[in-house]
Amino acid sequence: MFGSLGFTELILILFIVLIIFGAGKLPQLGEGIGKAIKGFKKSVHEAEAIEAEAQQATQQQAATPQQAIPSASPQAPVADQPAPQPVSHA
Repeated sequence: MFGSLGFTELILILFIVLIIFGAGKLPQLGEGIGKAIKGFKKSVHEAEAIEAEAQQATQQQAATPQQAIPSASPQAPVADQPAPQPVSHA
């Protein structure tokens, strides 16, 4: 049934849990476990959806050719300037 646990072992575990928590706490315990499982499943599905969106965006970006972006400051041709003359101190 559950790996190596048989029916007798499961009944024994349920009986011990009943003794430890009491009959009044079992519905609250079950509700808490159910909410935890539901939250876990929800987070797993959200993570898969986010990952799928990221893959789709990456594929779209790779499929679209990127346009050349002009540089912010175009380089002007450098004019020939005379070299500076040394200053003599006389």
